Amino acid sequence: MKLVLLGIQGSGKSTQGNLLSKQLKIPYLSTGHIFREIAKEKTSLGRYVKETMNAGLLIPDDKTIEIVHKYLSRQVYKKGYIIDGFPRTTKQAQAFINNIEKVIYLEVPDKEAIYRLVYRNDDSRGDETLPALKKRIELFHKHTRPVLDYYENQGKLLAVDGTASIGEVNKEILNSLGKQLIRNQVKTWELKQKAVIAVVGMPGAGKTEAALFFRKKKLPVVSFSNILNDYIDKHNFKHSEEIHRKLREGWRKKYGMAAFAILGEKELNEKLSKNMIVVIEGMRSWEEYLYLKKKFPKVKIYILTIYTDKDIRHKRIAKRSYRGKGMYGETRDINELIGTNMGSTIAYADYVIKNNFSKNEFYDKLEDVYREIYFT
Repeated sequence: MKLVLLGIQGSGKSTQGNLLSKQLKIPYLSTGHIFREIAKEKTSLGRYVKETMNAGLLIPDDKTIEIVHKYLSRQVYKKGYIIDGFPRTTKQAQAFINNIEKVIYLEVPDKEAIYRLVYRNDDSRGDETLPALKKRIELFHKHTRPVLDYYENQGKLLAVDGTASIGEVNKEILNSLGKQLIRNQVKTWELKQKAVIAVVGMPGAGKTEAALFFRKKKLPVVSFSNILNDYIDKHNFKHSEEIHRKLREGWRKKYGMAAFAILGEKELNEKLSKNMIVVIEGMRSWEEYLYLKKKFPKVKIYILTIYTDKDIRHKRIAKRSYRGKGMYGETRDINELIGTNMGSTIAYADYVIKNNFSKNEFYDKLEDVYREIYFT
């Protein structure tokens, strides 16, 4: 396992890094450690690092990347490691080709981190004056915050509340890595039952965004919504409420109210054969839910309803460049609730998430649902 620990100074990286190192039995190191070790070597690189550090200068990105890659190529790190303090910039992250599995971000407010560093009991470092600490934190926000976005877009970022106790933070990290601590030994979590997360919601609630979140978790997604959308695009039809309703009703007349479950069954079956959790984006009718329960009796099906206030949903849809104009309003809402019998699935949901606010808050709520299902 190859992990990166990121966070402002005082967030607890070294504490968690050393703890995880013992639990996961992989070495923990910081870029400071790497540079100090290399500076001891009687090589041209060792001399360069020593002279640069002694001069109080920062080692440039290109040279830092070269040094870290060379250091981590050593045999001791072949099975994995936990690295702290690297990458510090987006350029370093883009060049860091080392099959990183997870980037753990210990999230701590600036004031909390400064308080910890100023008032901690052990001997402070010489460069831990208050102005120096504030400058380091400022540099983190300027240069390293974009690195968090870079890894989040890759689905590798794991944000953890670093203000909790050491034990709670450690437990949260282990859980997110699919590990659990049993009698001081780390065991891998194993899902005992396959599961389907069926995402339900009114138009504009955020079903597509939820599907994107789960894709970042490396979960396969079967889109019931795209069955209809792809058919319309393939036949060069115009996206309108009238065309959508006509096709929905036609398929339901042919297959019954479980039409989209029937049409998506083959893809769902294929993905379940290879994965423990599969997500359905856009399940609607109660009959679809009953059909899937009957067809997959050994699979636990969770209904996740995304709720958003009506005016917010309509504004979101109006801004869409694809399927936007004329595809929202009272008529469509009633067609979805009554015409597709969606009301029953919404009312019977296992989880309800309100999506009125920011994407980050929405993702946090989805993360909670994902972990509860994964670790149940």
